[in-house]
Amino acid sequence: MSIAALTEADDGPRSKRPAILAAAVECFGEVGFEATKWSEVADRVGIGQPALYHYFESKTHCLLTIMRLGLRNSDDAFRAAVAESGTAHDALRAAVRAAFEISPQEVQQNRILQSNIALLAGRRSSEREEAERQACRKLVARIERNWADLVQHGIDRGEFARHDPLIMARSLLGLVVSVWRWYRPDGSMELPSIAEFIGGCCARMVGDGAPE
Repeated sequence: MSIAALTEADDGPRSKRPAILAAAVECFGEVGFEATKWSEVADRVGIGQPALYHYFESKTHCLLTIMRLGLRNSDDAFRAAVAESGTAHDALRAAVRAAFEISPQEVQQNRILQSNIALLAGRRSSEREEAERQACRKLVARIERNWADLVQHGIDRGEFARHDPLIMARSLLGLVVSVWRWYRPDGSMELPSIAEFIGGCCARMVGDGAPE
């Protein structure tokens, strides 16, 4: 299983951190965060449980890191997708496609993120957990702003109907991320088809800028 989506710039070649995160994604995705024992993650990596604490002080700290990296990847994918798009409608379609051009592991990661999003609401007593929570919240705000800027761009160009950009951005994002609640890689629907359908829904939501 690829761990590129869970790797950071400061992870050296000997670091077990990406492998621990990948194993945690597998475990949390299979049985849920609460049902996963911290020792099961260590067993899957092939290390002793004490070694986990060199990288993460708790299972929750690991979960918050997985969530932050999922948000980081979504932010990066959006920016790359819209960078060279022509019209605002092209950019919108590209952003939606990018959200679904991901690996099965990233699907699990996104499902974990959406299932545990309420964790970001309350302050953590642990300093390291709180740092990850705050980083997640900043990324959520940045992602919403990215989409709001896209909506505003479409309005300014006369391509989209006039809406409150932030409300529309949150509505578009709500539609996109809702897929991770029900989509499964081994199901009957494939991501490219879902992306096409959701992209069409998003295009209809923003409307067009033609005068009524």
